[in-house]
Amino acid sequence: MSANKQQGYILLVEDEENLQEALKLNLELEGYEVSCAGDGTQALKRISEEYFDLIILDVMLPGIDGIDVAENVRLNNNEVPILMLSAKSSSAEKVLGLKKGADDYITKPFNLEELLLRVKKLINKNKKLQDKETVDDHYQFGKNKIDFKAQTATNYRGETIELSKKEAMLLKLLLENKNDVVPREKILQSVWGYNVYPTTRTVDNFILSFRKYFEEDSRSPRYFHSIRGVGYKFTN
Repeated sequence: MSANKQQGYILLVEDEENLQEALKLNLELEGYEVSCAGDGTQALKRISEEYFDLIILDVMLPGIDGIDVAENVRLNNNEVPILMLSAKSSSAEKVLGLKKGADDYITKPFNLEELLLRVKKLINKNKKLQDKETVDDHYQFGKNKIDFKAQTATNYRGETIELSKKEAMLLKLLLENKNDVVPREKILQSVWGYNVYPTTRTVDNFILSFRKYFEEDSRSPRYFHSIRGVGYKFTN
């Protein structure tokens, strides 16, 4: 089982038994480990108890439907990639699925090879996001020191700054992705969760605060950069 887990651990949520069995078999042939759920309630229980690299989620489910499952997952700040399956091909349905938290959307009947390619792409993307540097409770850049446990910072002027929870979360996310642009969507997902979408201005204001705290020249920042239309970057 351990070799399979390295490929990826997938939760397949599908109430149509024949399709569930066929998909499970084909995914296992690709080297994935697959768990199955037949309805939304069962799926949410599994998701709350286990880590998955991907959820393949049918929209039409008995009880809680796939849209509600996806929304619930995101409200709990769980970033697991979701690939939605639907018999409905209307763009409104697709937009709703993506809006509620799906990363990708495929309509039935689908081409198996295409589905497997999309599965592989989502799992690889997720693994890349996780293969980042982890930041300890104490972090120093220049003359600035951060204590994540205490949610405080001491800046280059020797001033102590009380960090809000959101400031600490955003700071940690940027530091963990040092020298890489963190997309705005990733920030909204990780720091604010899917239930609240702050405007771009909200994130900009946090970056401006960091410059005020930690940059010796906030107009010519050394550490905190805004990449127009894409996201934000920390360099050291």
